[in-house]
Amino acid sequence: MNKVVLITGGSSGIGKSIGEFLIEKGFIVYGTSRSPEKYKDSKFAILKLHVKDVDTIKQTVKTIIDNEGKLDVVINNAGAGITGPVEEIPNEEIKANFETNFFGPINVIKSVLPQMRKQNSGLIINVTSIAGYMGLPYRGIYSASKGALEIVTEAFRMEIKGFNINMTNVAPGDFATNIAAGRYHAPLLENSPYKKPYGDTLNLMNAHVDAGSDPDIMAKAIFKIINTRNPKVHYKVGEFMQKFSIVLKRILPDLIYEKLLMNHYKLK
Repeated sequence: MNKVVLITGGSSGIGKSIGEFLIEKGFIVYGTSRSPEKYKDSKFAILKLHVKDVDTIKQTVKTIIDNEGKLDVVINNAGAGITGPVEEIPNEEIKANFETNFFGPINVIKSVLPQMRKQNSGLIINVTSIAGYMGLPYRGIYSASKGALEIVTEAFRMEIKGFNINMTNVAPGDFATNIAAGRYHAPLLENSPYKKPYGDTLNLMNAHVDAGSDPDIMAKAIFKIINTRNPKVHYKVGEFMQKFSIVLKRILPDLIYEKLLMNHYKLK
């Protein structure tokens, strides 16, 4: 029987690329969006789901199980970017980002585990970020929310292994998607002490996304993981130097690594 896959945030960007690739490989795919009516031409079904709204999560999971009788793979892809000096980002925006990037995936996982236990099988893939492995200037909140999801996955996967359910992290680097347009940007305040360094860093971040890799690379990586008998705890997908930055953080003294990052972002 064909595997049934749920992809949160499946209407655009990486999620859309993953869904379209899996459809071609014979999977039954359901994506989600807060506004599914906008995606009537999608190659796979798009259901209404907001990761901050537990009721919409439960309804979507129920719809899929009612339709297909099972749910084999869940890809927690929905996420939100956020930039700005930590000092100047409003607390409500920090909390909102964690609601989407951290609590949202946890709510999805909690909603699908009963069905996966019943099946005695399942795979949950949490899409995090290479940024989650390090505190990046003016992306500190994003790094923290994605890093939190990486860490909780390490614990979660050990708790559910006894039910024959696998869980893994996939950390992408920069991909050519519309994520920059959907980020929360703390405003460039005229009298802010961070105005110039934050503005310069923001331009650099946007340039990295614009020059990012093809999202199909992520789709192929996800397909390979789904077909792996015993997935690893962590996967990184991106340009060599983006992945190598994690290795450098592991082997270099903290102050030297910090200096490398500051030089990269042209910070004093």
